[in-house]
Amino acid sequence: MFNIAVAQSGGPTAAINASLCGVFEAAQKYSEISTVYGALNGIEGILYDRLTDLSQIITTEHDKNLLMTTPSTVLGSCRYKLKDFGEDDSEYKKITETLNKHDIKAFFYIGGNDSMDTVMKLDDYFRENNIDIKVIGIPKTIDNDLPETDHTPGFGSAAKYVATSLQEIIRDSRVYSIPSITIVEIMGREAGWLTASSCVLRANGEPAPHLIYLPECEFSEKKLYHDIEKAQKQYKAVIIAVSEGIDCVRSKSGITDAFGHTYLSGVGKYLENIVRDHFGCKVRSIELNVMQRCGSHIASLTDLEEARRIGGAAVDEAVSRNNTGMMMTFARISNNPYRVGIVPVDVHKSANKARFFPKEWINEEGNNVTIDALNYFLPLIQGEPAIEFQNGIPVHFRLDQ
Repeated sequence: MFNIAVAQSGGPTAAINASLCGVFEAAQKYSEISTVYGALNGIEGILYDRLTDLSQIITTEHDKNLLMTTPSTVLGSCRYKLKDFGEDDSEYKKITETLNKHDIKAFFYIGGNDSMDTVMKLDDYFRENNIDIKVIGIPKTIDNDLPETDHTPGFGSAAKYVATSLQEIIRDSRVYSIPSITIVEIMGREAGWLTASSCVLRANGEPAPHLIYLPECEFSEKKLYHDIEKAQKQYKAVIIAVSEGIDCVRSKSGITDAFGHTYLSGVGKYLENIVRDHFGCKVRSIELNVMQRCGSHIASLTDLEEARRIGGAAVDEAVSRNNTGMMMTFARISNNPYRVGIVPVDVHKSANKARFFPKEWINEEGNNVTIDALNYFLPLIQGEPAIEFQNGIPVHFRLDQ
């Protein structure tokens, strides 16, 4: 008999708790697993021995169902960067001490690019020091920018939220007869996957957003003006989807996180001001900001179910296959019908790396995406989960209740 531990890291999503649920459920299949510990606030929970027995928290089928549809990270998160153990191994010794204290033989980390850095470093340390503890990464990010996987849990729900919000913005913008321009700023520091996903509205015959700008394309104010002028000849209310990371004179906070990422802000507002000055018409910018991360009321059922599956597959990889140092990934088999498999890849291939939106899926003008992008995105946003409501408000699973 042995125990396992799971933690969540990085930014929240609508599906990260579904992966936690998948880990918990899969562990129950194995008689050799005694306890599933949840580490509070990511790797910090292991460092400081803040563990909780998940069987004391998830006690009924109702709990599991509620956890599946609850956004954010029920165990809490962190953005903690482990030092290079070749320079300072004190953190690794504390982590090993905690894991050994609780007889934990497998650790599962749910997160994005930076979280895979933690998985990689821990596995390297354990291997070098002949420590028999398995480490498996479970992907998560709304940015969809993890290499080696077709897509990431959390992305489909965020894309569905973005598309739904844009459709409502479009309805609002067409109320008046005067010309208008609406700029919607969408998350995506280096990769434009989420902004590009707004194209799914075309599947329902909606031509907007009329312009889509991604970090992967060259951007200039002169080109923006030209594109808007062309769009205004056909549409009175022009809708523009823009990634927060496009290459323009934008506002930066000057603040960075533990992994050196700069917090971006103000792209939409900056473009609003220059476009208003140039065109002299009604211009509005809307920043979706953090709302696109935890919009579980409009989550993708496909996303939640896949997140659950990949969490369970991670446990199988460590326990049944005795594997370690892997990140679980989706491999797309077909678009129509939509089918994906789950395969492990060496975490070194994903840690600290980014996957960019394909240049071949961007049109020649650099201001929109192709039908290939639509075909890729559309299966990921399908299905609606059954949401429990109380007093007219969605019910969330919380540790503090």
